[in-house]
Amino acid sequence: MKQNYDREMLDIISSLKGETPRLLLHSCCAPCSTSVLEQLARCFRVTVLYYNPNIYPRGEYEFRKAEQKHFIETYPFDNPVDFLDAEYEPSVFYEAVKGLETEPERGGRCTVCYRLRLRRAAREAAAGEYDFFATTLTLSPLKDADRLNMIGKEEEMRLGETGARKTPRYLPSDFKKRNGYLRSLEITRACGMYRQEYCGCEFSARQVMERQGD
Repeated sequence: MKQNYDREMLDIISSLKGETPRLLLHSCCAPCSTSVLEQLARCFRVTVLYYNPNIYPRGEYEFRKAEQKHFIETYPFDNPVDFLDAEYEPSVFYEAVKGLETEPERGGRCTVCYRLRLRRAAREAAAGEYDFFATTLTLSPLKDADRLNMIGKEEEMRLGETGARKTPRYLPSDFKKRNGYLRSLEITRACGMYRQEYCGCEFSARQVMERQGD
């Protein structure tokens, strides 16, 4: 039976019983954070971590980051949402995916990229003594929610093995469920938000251009 990550998340939320724990949310871009933040900010004190060394080129990275910050600053969330900026380090991404450059979207290169970003989110969550960490990546119909949730849980376990003073829990998710993806499109249109045509990395951009050229 296919695992219902959305149900797991809702069960965790219902167990909070009025508490508002701290959650570090890795965000890949502002559009994917829209309905995710709208939902999570009702029951968590959320900090958005912007760590995306895969994004190419630098101008695209800066544009997406600025749009993420603008959305956080202007949208009427139920609880305040903070922003945590991380350094732009594309060399880390290129080194991690070396040999996987020609992999198709959702292939082995994406798995490495998922882990790179979720590992950083887990580490930052532990350092900041957050209660939970999560990622917006499960919103996209183009992303593998099963793989993302498996990696997130593995990174939680890895933190426990390192002896971190506080081990934040990974919050399972499938944010596209319950019309989450459709709601993201509504918010994006209402906010006049830019939606990129490719995942973010140089290799996905090339693949999009190749398809458009066919």
